[in-house]
Amino acid sequence: MNSRQKILRNLRSAQIPFPATQPVSVHIPVTPLDGHVRQSLQARFIKEAQALNCQIHQVPDETTAAETVLQLLEADTCVTAWDFEQIPCPSLEKSLHEAEIDLVPFDDPFVQVGITGASAALAATGSLVIVSGPGRHRSTSLLPKLHIAIITQDQFLPNLESWLAQQRKDNLRSYEASNINIISGPSRTADIAMELILGMHGPKSLHIIIILANPVSGHQRV
Repeated sequence: MNSRQKILRNLRSAQIPFPATQPVSVHIPVTPLDGHVRQSLQARFIKEAQALNCQIHQVPDETTAAETVLQLLEADTCVTAWDFEQIPCPSLEKSLHEAEIDLVPFDDPFVQVGITGASAALAATGSLVIVSGPGRHRSTSLLPKLHIAIITQDQFLPNLESWLAQQRKDNLRSYEASNINIISGPSRTADIAMELILGMHGPKSLHIIIILANPVSGHQRV
């Protein structure tokens, strides 16, 4: 009998710890919420996101959302973005073109602005779920100094557990993606002196535009 076999024999013969323990049937949410209606989820998301240094813009419709993007660009003349059918703002492409804003490749090391949609907005933590895939390059939300995310009211979920439960109902389709990021505010780090620095390893600013009108028909969701 070699060493491997001896180890496996000992493991199989070892006493099972806590044999009377029953599997957990009820899971307590990591971050409890006061309510699950859309208005309370939206209010909680905004509160938590602002606490994480996110800038929130609530706009009445997708046209105003596109105008807000142009205002945020200031002097920038180029952006990188997800495919526009992946962003719930159909007029965005036209608005960028009319403003003579160039769309550059997602891996351009000099681009300062990245524009994305999101797969969900988690109210409990003020986080965005960003699922990469065709037309949704992960670097768009990670490399530029300014990340602009456009979402709609129907994308608010209570917490990460709710999103995972939703994915199970959808046969875990999102898990086929190459990358899933849970983004909570701008990139941040702290040195040994505990001094918080934003933007050290990713975007320094995260602006979240919430479209208050009904979701845009035809927009692809993940």
